[in-house]
Amino acid sequence: MTEAVIEQVFSELKHITKEVEFIKKHMFDPDTIMTIEESKRFEQSLKELKERKTTPLSALKKELGL
Repeated sequence: MTEAVIEQVFSELKHITKEVEFIKKHMFDPDTIMTIEESKRFEQSLKELKERKTTPLSALKKELGL
């Protein structure tokens, strides 16, 4: 390859690297966004917790023999 081609490839690689860094910086974590169904289940679980309809972890471990 000629020197000009090598310089062009190097320049393009630098550009791609900057774009990837930008994407990584501005990318969001899809696990941080709840779906509508997940939100409904979460609200239901909070309601059950407030109404004391849940099983404490210690009781669950005892029940499972852990």
